[in-house]
Amino acid sequence: MQSTPWGGVVLRWQNPAQMKSQVQRTLVKSPPELWEQADDVPRMEAWMAELVGTTEPVSVDVTDRQPERVLAWRTAGAASEARIAVELAEKGFGTSVSITAEHARPHPRLAEAALEQLLDELGSPERRPFARR
Repeated sequence: MQSTPWGGVVLRWQNPAQMKSQVQRTLVKSPPELWEQADDVPRMEAWMAELVGTTEPVSVDVTDRQPERVLAWRTAGAASEARIAVELAEKGFGTSVSITAEHARPHPRLAEAALEQLLDELGSPERRPFARR
């Protein structure tokens, strides 16, 4: 708290508490297909940017990599710390994808929307050009 010259008080949100958001969906893709999409640093940086609410990619450090099972990363050297973890598990005719994020966004619904968008991207068909041999 800080007082103003006219006697009022200014409250500042200096160090927001970490919040946790989680989304889960079963996608009709195999763990190797999903892993190929997720284990891509430029994609992780873009997803982190969406989570923290910026348009520029956010530099990340991978903190856990268990192929086709768990991929986790955090902001690298950023002022606000954020983390994302993607867990994959085979389930019936698809893969259960659980995404957990720790962040400091004041509106958790915005973070959840970013995570849902990440799930949408993982679930969308990948288009690959035909290769001639």
